[in-house]
Amino acid sequence: MDVSILISLAGGLGLFLFGMEMMSRSIEKVAGARLRRILEIFTSNRFAGMLVGIIFTGIVQSSSACTTMVVSFVNAGLMNLGQAAGVILGANIGTTVTSQLISFNLSEIAPIILLIGVLIAMFSRKQNVKQAMEIVIGFGVLFVGLQTMSDAMAGVRDNPQVVNTLASLTNPFFATVTGFLLTAIIQSSSVTVGIVLLMANQELLELPITLYIIMGCNIGSCVTALLASLSGKKDAKRAALIHFWFNVIGTILMYIVLMFACDQIVSMIQSISADNGRFVANAHTIIKVTQVIVLFPFANLIVKLAAWCVPGEDVKIGYRESYQLKYIGGKVVFNPATAVVEVIKELERMASLANENLNRAMNALITLDEEDIEEVYEVEKNINFLNHAITDYLVKINQSTLPVEDLKSIGALFHVVNDIERIGDHAENIADAARQRKEEGIDISKTARRELGDMLEMVNKIIQYAIEMFFKTDEQHLQEIVCLEDKVDAKERELQCAHVERLARGECTPEAGMIFSDIVSDLERVADHATSIAFAFIAEDNGANEKEEIL
Repeated sequence: MDVSILISLAGGLGLFLFGMEMMSRSIEKVAGARLRRILEIFTSNRFAGMLVGIIFTGIVQSSSACTTMVVSFVNAGLMNLGQAAGVILGANIGTTVTSQLISFNLSEIAPIILLIGVLIAMFSRKQNVKQAMEIVIGFGVLFVGLQTMSDAMAGVRDNPQVVNTLASLTNPFFATVTGFLLTAIIQSSSVTVGIVLLMANQELLELPITLYIIMGCNIGSCVTALLASLSGKKDAKRAALIHFWFNVIGTILMYIVLMFACDQIVSMIQSISADNGRFVANAHTIIKVTQVIVLFPFANLIVKLAAWCVPGEDVKIGYRESYQLKYIGGKVVFNPATAVVEVIKELERMASLANENLNRAMNALITLDEEDIEEVYEVEKNINFLNHAITDYLVKINQSTLPVEDLKSIGALFHVVNDIERIGDHAENIADAARQRKEEGIDISKTARRELGDMLEMVNKIIQYAIEMFFKTDEQHLQEIVCLEDKVDAKERELQCAHVERLARGECTPEAGMIFSDIVSDLERVADHATSIAFAFIAEDNGANEKEEIL
């Protein structure tokens, strides 16, 4: 074969892969956060999940991106396997949109589309326009690559050795394995089916054998999700296996059908296809839709099969377990579209840990229980571990291609993790005071205990509202948080004045007064940090530092 043809094929494939990747990533970057919210909201039942999977994959142009996101959702505990099964079934239909798009001959206008995208991206000052043009540029590059490969394949058709080699590909099993291996290497069934489509258009492949290559491509598309699940939890592995088993079982069923009616099916698809390229695209869609229709009623059995393949349960990680991340996966399961969701879930766990530790420290201050004091110190070490681990993860994802909306929230998340860590520090300060009381025999009056209890109750309420507002995006307590913080500030001033009066009357010792004053200040600072957590996203969006401006 002429070396120039090989170079053209390689260059065309490179452009095709780059265009597909650029278009997919750009769509995820522009619309990833919105699509993720759709996944979260509309997957309550399997049929709705399937429709969402179709739409999501059709937009993003990648079933691998969709299934990897589903694996990340399951790993983070945001989606169960039943919901995941519906989305995965839908993703298998949605992925056929790409082959349908490729089958239309848009190569002639691709350079014009590419030029328009580049010019607008170069001269536009609006960031959102530039990001939208990246999608257009990716689309143009994809079709330029297709045209380059198509022209090169026209030259391949004149080489009898290559034609004879491809013509000898008549074994269905070997064709399926070929499709599987190509897709597993490229990690995109859309790209592999696109290549098959071009080869069929140049009459380098017989139409019946393309059906088996397509089925191999479908199984090969599972490799990305399987790799993503390797370092995840058992349910994440099961979600990836649902995708795998669906395609394996669907392929076996199609094999059986083709054994008895291959010629009839080929003739039927030909009758609705204008050319060989359209035949491949339509075959891809028909195979996928048929598999989903047949297997949808048996989705529960596929879920059980995946559970049987990965038996047992994960070791439960409660919010008090030390030195472990519960929702943030390892580097293999990392997915930019779900990274911020994982951080927020981990921060919610960290906030609960800090709040419980604050109350434990306050209890130890009164009871002088040594076990409580020691546990405060141990939990504080865990909070510090989470602080460093989450901060490192935020740095990592800030350097990746996050959806635009998520990128805006990174700053707020850095502030929140710092605020939670500071609440933990104040709990440790109170534990220090408890230990000092115990070692030095310092007494705190009943009046002081009651006053501290009243202030703690107010602080607990503001923390609860802050958690609901930030982590559950519930703004109904917004005004209450502001009023509560003002009350806590007033309470702090009131108690400090009362403390000075008690000192003046000789009703408490200077040592007890020092402890009381420090703890009141600690509680007031905790309320400040809780308020900062509550308003983190709002302040980030409005560019305001003062809560009065936000309101």
